[in-house]
Amino acid sequence: MLLLLVLAGNYAADRVTKLLAVRYLDGEASKEFFGRLMVLRYAENDGAFLGLGGAFPLPLKLALFIAIPLIACAAGLFWAFRPSTRTSFAICAVSIIAGGLGNLQDRIMNGFRVVDFLNFGLGPVRTGILNVADLSVTFGAIALLILDTQLKKHGPFSRD
Repeated sequence: MLLLLVLAGNYAADRVTKLLAVRYLDGEASKEFFGRLMVLRYAENDGAFLGLGGAFPLPLKLALFIAIPLIACAAGLFWAFRPSTRTSFAICAVSIIAGGLGNLQDRIMNGFRVVDFLNFGLGPVRTGILNVADLSVTFGAIALLILDTQLKKHGPFSRD
């Protein structure tokens, strides 16, 4: 049940924020918060990270941006919901998968375009424009790496 809540919560947060971005940011000027620490600016990305691959031919885009992520999400869900998978690892995995599914839905429904609207940074050091799905993937992956490091350090019998 916990895994379903994490999956649904991350996915819903992505979908709702993207709908709000389309409604309130599309065609509007950027909105700055906390001294430009966070900037809301509507963008659509038809590639991967920072638009990489946006100009790829259609068959390659179908493979790289639809088929492979769909297979990876399905395999990840199968792995995460196995009884033998550690709960902490499964939570990280479903966070990553929820983000993947959110962006995958955009690509399928919007002609490969993903809605992005968040930008973070200090002064000239800034992220690209991203979305909540990207945050789910990033934080899930970082947490997974930390957990894996702790497991290797403390052994397989440490508390979950």
